[in-house]
Amino acid sequence: MRMVFAALLSVLATGGLAQDVEMGENLFQHFCAGCHGEDAKGGGPMAPILLVQPANLTTLSARNGGEFPLERVAGRIDGRDPIVSHGSDMPVFGWLFQDQPVALKLPTGQPMLATRPVVDLITWMQTIQE
Repeated sequence: MRMVFAALLSVLATGGLAQDVEMGENLFQHFCAGCHGEDAKGGGPMAPILLVQPANLTTLSARNGGEFPLERVAGRIDGRDPIVSHGSDMPVFGWLFQDQPVALKLPTGQPMLATRPVVDLITWMQTIQE
């Protein structure tokens, strides 16, 4: 509980925590590109055998009225908002996304807790929006 409180205080005091775009891209290439493709457009080598086709992650903002759907994306990655193809945890490597909580500032200004790998991954995803 103390860590959660400290993370919330940090986001309120600083407006957010530093995110690592390069780490986010590395995480994506290692754990997500197999389904979503190296370019994040949904055409990874595993895509043809999946029942639910991977989304084009470069158009998330465009498909959401020009705003990156931060809360929904975080929930899809960490299992709070399960997707059929992901299950309750991301396949095989759900353990990776279990880490110390950090605060992420939503567009509404409200803080949301996520783990460092999820924050890094989302930060990178925001840079690839078309």
